[in-house]
Amino acid sequence: MLLEAFVGALFEVLRWDALSFMLIGVVAGFWVGLLPGLGGGTTLALMLPFVYRMEPVAAFAFLLGMHSVVSTTGDITSILFGIPGEGTTAATILDGHAMAKRGEAGRALGAALASSLVGAIVGAGALLAAIPVVRPLVLTFGSPELFMLAVLGIAFIASLSGRRPRAMLRGFLAGALGLFLASVGQDPQAGHFRYTFGSLYLWDGLDLVPVLVGFFAIPEIIDLAVRGTAIAGEAPRGRLGGVAAGVRDAFRYFWLTVRCSLIGTYIGVVPGLGGGVAQWVAYAHAAQSVPPAERGGFGKGDVRGVLGPGAANNSKEGGALVPTVAFGVPGSSAMAILLGAFLLVGLTPGPDMLTKHLNVTLAMVWTIVLANVVAVGGSLALLNHLARLTTIRGPLLIPILALLTFVGAYTANNSPGDVVTMLVFGGLGYLMVRYQWPRAPLVLGFVLGEIAERYLWISVARYGAAWLLRPVVLVLIALTVAVIASTLVQYRRAAAREQGA
Repeated sequence: MLLEAFVGALFEVLRWDALSFMLIGVVAGFWVGLLPGLGGGTTLALMLPFVYRMEPVAAFAFLLGMHSVVSTTGDITSILFGIPGEGTTAATILDGHAMAKRGEAGRALGAALASSLVGAIVGAGALLAAIPVVRPLVLTFGSPELFMLAVLGIAFIASLSGRRPRAMLRGFLAGALGLFLASVGQDPQAGHFRYTFGSLYLWDGLDLVPVLVGFFAIPEIIDLAVRGTAIAGEAPRGRLGGVAAGVRDAFRYFWLTVRCSLIGTYIGVVPGLGGGVAQWVAYAHAAQSVPPAERGGFGKGDVRGVLGPGAANNSKEGGALVPTVAFGVPGSSAMAILLGAFLLVGLTPGPDMLTKHLNVTLAMVWTIVLANVVAVGGSLALLNHLARLTTIRGPLLIPILALLTFVGAYTANNSPGDVVTMLVFGGLGYLMVRYQWPRAPLVLGFVLGEIAERYLWISVARYGAAWLLRPVVLVLIALTVAVIASTLVQYRRAAAREQGA
């Protein structure tokens, strides 16, 4: 019965009207992903009025076709220019842009696109597999488990810092600064304002988009101006190579790609975490899962640092659809906007989507897969032209990058305060790069800090101390202790080697 409905849904998506709208959405999502700061959620909100009176399958083919490829093409901007095309593609910058500066933009782009396609297929498969078992899957995590998941992510900070004792210390300090910055704004428990300095702009805390755009883009623009060369430096500027090698890397490290896809899927399923968490946890897992001797390459151009977040970015979308479709509980801010589309086409999220309107749900699965196949195929066709942007001389490229940076920061909330935030964090990012402080731990602490604090308060208020004895919490505590213990062992070994040297 399910197989028959699955095949039937494919034919519905391939109807001329649904397929046409999907292709229009893919083209729109392609360019939205390339432009920093605009965001898939914002574009979804702008496109909602156009689905009024459309057939459900065609409407979701259009919206999901657009949204599901934004992260894919956002990786392209992150790799080529060091500017996050999306807030959820910042982790790709660390190794992807480092590869581009070495003249390996083709390989980085090939790896990102291939891992994105694998992630999209895994995420769509999770949505399909979750149909009969969705309730226990969604209800596994309450606020205590979400808090411990955030703590586990914070514990990965050390693995993003390097193997030398001084690098690890700097990583922990950068992570602590990120946690501090996440506390700016209103206290979620008592409602007090913290570190706002009387500024109305800071009441809601620091927004992720201008922070990330400034933190990563400004240092790269300054570096480009100082060097006076192209992004790829003095690397050979002949025919672009390495795209096929990047695609092969996705299958060479296939199980890493699949594991990071599963991480993104599950984080997408759990409401309230979002793609920012998925990419950094996947990046940390990629760094943690390699032998200690190889971790020093992360942040300097290791292709595994591209594969991990690339896979998680796309798989999270299929995961986020699970609670949205089954319970009407959005798995992300973009899915909250998508709920409006259900109402516009006359559908109600819930059990009916798994029975009465099963064809629409299965059509969503096919849309995610087909849209990413089209987007990756189109990107690969344009890759040679896109990657040659890294060979344009710096003085010609800097004005364009600066414009994209300012527009990306401003359009996040249409607030001049975001531009100031972008400049401040741009200065901080430049100082950290110049004095060799790791930026990834700060971003991870900033992304996870607010989530950890919010769910800790909820857990204590609802369960008291009893939340510490929940089975999943105990498992996550054990994993956190294991991560910290392995870090301490590596720290001592590295310290012993330094003393013996």
